[in-house]
Amino acid sequence: MTVLEDRIAMADANTQRLDEWFERLERMPVPEGFRVEIVGGSVHMTPQRATHWEIIFQIAWAVRERFGKSIKVFSDVRIDFPGHENGFCPDVVKLRDSAEADDEGHWRHEDVEFVAEVISKGTAANDYGPKKTAYATAEVPVYLIADPYQGRCYVHTDPKDGDYATMTRVDFGTDIDLTGTVVDLTLTTDSFPRD
Repeated sequence: MTVLEDRIAMADANTQRLDEWFERLERMPVPEGFRVEIVGGSVHMTPQRATHWEIIFQIAWAVRERFGKSIKVFSDVRIDFPGHENGFCPDVVKLRDSAEADDEGHWRHEDVEFVAEVISKGTAANDYGPKKTAYATAEVPVYLIADPYQGRCYVHTDPKDGDYATMTRVDFGTDIDLTGTVVDLTLTTDSFPRD
């Protein structure tokens, strides 16, 4: 078996295991307002807080306003990313125009152009750690972390070798200039709430 064939087989096995996990999770009585995702083979359930949702909404709205209603921008939709059993449900994700779901309704990580995650206390380590690594490995061009506890955002660009070469820190209240990226917008943060 070639290295490529081996990687394809591993990816297929990961997808099958993730499908089984998500099928089980969908049958469970997950409380309303909780988000469920699998990071590195571990299930994480976090409640949506008002602060969290307000920032997600503002980011998604800005992307939708910039690109129009036909753009593929989602929140809390499962996308499998590289690594061991990574079935993420990003807070905000923008897919390339040509993206199409597969026969099972899954979106491909290769079509992701932008991800934004809003930090929750219980899962902050995932967003700053394994999820950042998975997004960089998948070569997601722009990864934005909004942290309402610190009152700042971190913009990661230029993915290389499983990490981002560039990180820009922007305090809430300062515009985030994404005009030189695939997102091509200036994101205002002056009304981002803090926790």
